Amino acid sequence: MAHQAGGQRPAPRPAPATPEVQAYLEDYTAFLETVPFPSLVVDHRWDVVLTNGAFRTLFRGVGPHPTAMPADNFLRFVLFHPDASAVLGEHESSWCLPMLAHFAATLERHGRDPVLQAVRRDIAQDPIMEAAYRQGLPHWIRAVGAEAVEHDGAVRPLHHPDPRWGTTECRIVVETPKSLAELGFTRWTLVLREPRRTPLRPARPRRAATHLRVVPTPPR
Repeated sequence: MAHQAGGQRPAPRPAPATPEVQAYLEDYTAFLETVPFPSLVVDHRWDVVLTNGAFRTLFRGVGPHPTAMPADNFLRFVLFHPDASAVLGEHESSWCLPMLAHFAATLERHGRDPVLQAVRRDIAQDPIMEAAYRQGLPHWIRAVGAEAVEHDGAVRPLHHPDPRWGTTECRIVVETPKSLAELGFTRWTLVLREPRRTPLRPARPRRAATHLRVVPTPPR
């Protein structure tokens, strides 16, 4: 998948450059650095606008990738980066499929967006991910319910590089103040939870091929 998704990505939309907006984002960056949990601000394409130190620590072991770095575009990281499963526990069911579901809904609203269209083309290049998107996803949503697709409030497994956390869980909190919302931005915070005594399934070995191994298909 990495080589298939490694083409040139359209340039992200530039952030508004008014002095007031720039000053606000600078101050918001300073605020974000005080948050102890990994936090990021994204636009509707999942292009990353801001991150904090805790976010950078969480993904510090991720190897280079031309278009799918976590601080570049978080959707692309989840779907296409070969190291994603080393950080995002239960990668397929807990991260890939919910992100694919949100991507499908976003593409319906912003169908002409070149960045989203580029993601759609990369999905189409991978037969298993394309099958998940076109056939498996509707069946999966019906099976797990809409609440499993929603990001805000979801508890999802993580593999943190800091031994203090190790294999643990996070609760995703989507919290967007008015000023960010007016810019088209959304803030995610991954609130780390104390590690569970019963370990989660270990991360799968790094793979160069597609990330999705098993795609639930509708019954015939």
